[in-house]
Amino acid sequence: MKKQMIDILACPIDKHHPLEIYEISTEGEEIINGALYCSKCSRFYPIVDEIPIMLPDELRNKANDIKFLEQWKDKLPSKIVNETKPWHL
Repeated sequence: MKKQMIDILACPIDKHHPLEIYEISTEGEEIINGALYCSKCSRFYPIVDEIPIMLPDELRNKANDIKFLEQWKDKLPSKIVNETKPWHL
């Protein structure tokens, strides 16, 4: 995901903007892995292989989200790992 995308992305649930961005791995201006976080509804959206996965709760894959949180729990803030919606560790 290009870092500049944060300027136009909004939460698909409540349309809140801007989202918080947490970079785990980058390459130049590309975020390879990371997370977007909506401070209004406390939802997180993973960035995996440069792609932000911004789906409503009913279309999200719980197993993939939990795997993402487990893989990156040491590099993400505790509010995402332990308190976020739609699920957390």
